Amino acid sequence: MIANNTKILIIQTAFIGDVILATPIIEAIKLDNPSVQIDMLVRKGNEGILSNHPKINKLWVWNKKDNKSINQWRIIRDLRKEKFDLIINLQRFMSSGLFTVFSNAKHTIGFDKNPLSFGFSTVVKHNIVEGTHEIERNLSLLASIIPDAKAEMRLYPNSEDFTKVEIYKENKYIVLAPTSVWFTKQYPPHKWIDFINKVPLDIKIYLIGGPDDSDAVDDIISKSKSDNIENLCGKINILQSAALMKDAVMNYVNDSAPQHIASSMGAPTTAIFCSTVPSFGFGPRSTDSKIIEYKGVLNCRPCGLHGRSECKEGHFDCANKIDTEELINRL
Repeated sequence: MIANNTKILIIQTAFIGDVILATPIIEAIKLDNPSVQIDMLVRKGNEGILSNHPKINKLWVWNKKDNKSINQWRIIRDLRKEKFDLIINLQRFMSSGLFTVFSNAKHTIGFDKNPLSFGFSTVVKHNIVEGTHEIERNLSLLASIIPDAKAEMRLYPNSEDFTKVEIYKENKYIVLAPTSVWFTKQYPPHKWIDFINKVPLDIKIYLIGGPDDSDAVDDIISKSKSDNIENLCGKINILQSAALMKDAVMNYVNDSAPQHIASSMGAPTTAIFCSTVPSFGFGPRSTDSKIIEYKGVLNCRPCGLHGRSECKEGHFDCANKIDTEELINRL
């Protein structure tokens, strides 16, 4: 058991999905000892995910876009003043290693793939092993202090977040998150349109994403035949999206952040895997979840761990050959 009132900093300055995948660390620590103080360091733009999180004492926000190095060393200076008992670094890049090594924390834990791992107190091997989820890899960082730690992803929308989306819950509905940062992780627009056109007319369809996704979503809607559909991109934030997904008949997502948002709420999930594969360990965790992927053999799949900006082969068969009926069958 972790000692009472231990001060811990968790570092995850990668993308939205990575931050959500880090939340089981918070849950496991607090389950072990509720008196522990947990701070978390995230990149600017991701702080809204953990807004009002009841188990986080303070959010540290690193602006990586403007004066990246100057802002990093300012934060390091302030971290040293905090005198943390423990720092847990989930990221495998040198920048996070700098925070860890120069924090002056009593004890530091991180993965062996971090270039500065030689300066950590405890180093944990990071392997992409089939059958091991990213959550389990992250929780392995706690092995030396909480043996057999177990926890799931969790986000905490507040009452205002639920109130904001209550207007969208008057009738039966599904949620679609059709976009992705990576082209080859994204179920193609024409396939989403095909699916939308087959959804029963009594089911409302909401499409979610960030403000930058709005044009792509508008294009999908304009080319579909549905009149019972609405673009919510930029109209609701991440925690409000989580509150909406919680009560959906089904959530349809790519192998990307919305998948983890749905999992964090225990919401029904249909996850579409195109160029990536579930064995990487990033699949859905909800009890009611299903992975849909092309069942044939493609020598080019997977083409990478994180997806690509285009299909190297030009055919994108890993997505185009998925049968839309598989999505409809989840209804």
